Amino acid sequence: MLETIWFLLWGILWMIYFILDGFDLGLGFLMPVLAKNEQEKRIIYNAMGPFWDGNEVWLITAGGVTFAAFPKAYAVMFSGLYTALMLLLFALIVRGVSFEFRNKVESPGWRKIWDCCLIVGSFLPALLLGVAFTNIFRGLPIDQNGVVQGNILSLLNPYGLLGGVLFVLLFAEHGALWLAYRATGELQLRSGKLAAKIWPIMVFVFVIFLAYTAVDTKLYANYLANPVLLLVMIVPVLGLVLTRTYIGAHKWLKAWIASALTIGGTALFGVLGIYPALLPSRLNPAYSITIYNGASSTLTLQIMLGVVIVFLPLVIAYQFWVYKNFSFALTPKHLKYEEAY
Repeated sequence: MLETIWFLLWGILWMIYFILDGFDLGLGFLMPVLAKNEQEKRIIYNAMGPFWDGNEVWLITAGGVTFAAFPKAYAVMFSGLYTALMLLLFALIVRGVSFEFRNKVESPGWRKIWDCCLIVGSFLPALLLGVAFTNIFRGLPIDQNGVVQGNILSLLNPYGLLGGVLFVLLFAEHGALWLAYRATGELQLRSGKLAAKIWPIMVFVFVIFLAYTAVDTKLYANYLANPVLLLVMIVPVLGLVLTRTYIGAHKWLKAWIASALTIGGTALFGVLGIYPALLPSRLNPAYSITIYNGASSTLTLQIMLGVVIVFLPLVIAYQFWVYKNFSFALTPKHLKYEEAY
């Protein structure tokens, strides 16, 4: 029972990370398309500024839960996906530095360097997260010794690349909608129009991804065995429909929340599809790292659950406060404050 609870918590933490960091990653790599001048670039930075580092705390939390609750899965994942995860880490580091260093020197060339770092440091994580997780859903070539056979090139299979493209589109839509909610005037209109253009492409890729999933993975097995789980698939579909509906009505916050439903529902679809495995083996299901052979001791899981029950509500309350107080409409006057990016 404890193993299942922690599996669900593990999936939910990754889902929250994708939803929260997804919009600022998407907004980061969309900046060249959306921003036409320095003022608009600064508005984009300020739309992400109060949130991006708090959003990435959920990545640390999800990784920490993997390490503490399922150490064997952590070991196999971080050794087998080492190159991809190191690229992800370096990209996030460079991205974080760009927020702090961009305005340290009054030079267009200096700012351009850090703008490029933001763009690359936002696009790579979006792509790599999609490639990594869809390969997990597909199944990794894990042998009987728990060693992943292959290298980063083996992750670049058609299904993995399709998942990477899907994540990029989901995050791009999420980011454009966030800016449409935060910005005003022409920048808001431009963001809303871009979100409307991304939506049909995203739906097209989403449909292909679901069809390819039936061919190249065993994700649907759990859903066919437990038809009640099919209700989970309603969430991303409903999110897609509501996103387009609210875009048409120019209700940007509601459209962004609907986009969050799409991302969260997509993540849960994959997580529930691999249960009880954490890292399915494509070579032989018996070699898979599951919640049973990869979990920590019962005592460890019990202690951790107590900690989560106490502290997780505090973290959620804090983030709610941050979003409530800093999600106001941005105008040029907000760029005059010393703490503005």
